[in-house]
Amino acid sequence: MVKEKIAKMFESKIFVGILYGIGIVIILLLVLSAGISIGFRKASFGRAWGENYERNFGMRPERSMLMLGKENFPNAHGAIGKIIKIELPTLIVQDKDSTEKVILAANDTQVQRMRENITANDLKINDFLVVIGSPNEQGQIEAKLIRLVPSPELMMSTGF
Repeated sequence: MVKEKIAKMFESKIFVGILYGIGIVIILLLVLSAGISIGFRKASFGRAWGENYERNFGMRPERSMLMLGKENFPNAHGAIGKIIKIELPTLIVQDKDSTEKVILAANDTQVQRMRENITANDLKINDFLVVIGSPNEQGQIEAKLIRLVPSPELMMSTGF
């Protein structure tokens, strides 16, 4: 008798609807949690970058970090720009928005010239590159991939 009531309850449309509703709420909570986590990491990197600017670059930042807005948070997971200083394993890259970013190239960092594998020792000042990595607590980017690419000026002048 009790078995039959339980079996009917599991077969009812209301119970199935409740299960679907709970599933949708769980999925929405997971998406919200992922968004909060990504936003927190980006804001943490911006804070760490600002707090460590003087130590990383030996000078004060030009623009105030007190200004709010999306454009004041640097890209935490990479850089696109030219190398302005090399002291391996550290590279200083002037990013496309004219910010200077400290890139850390570890032994396991993949370095490529277009599709050819090279080493970090092959990099030179004024080389144009794309960096993909992860931010650390010092406001630096720990590079996973560094790809040397033609500079935008070269591509425009040759019709690339």
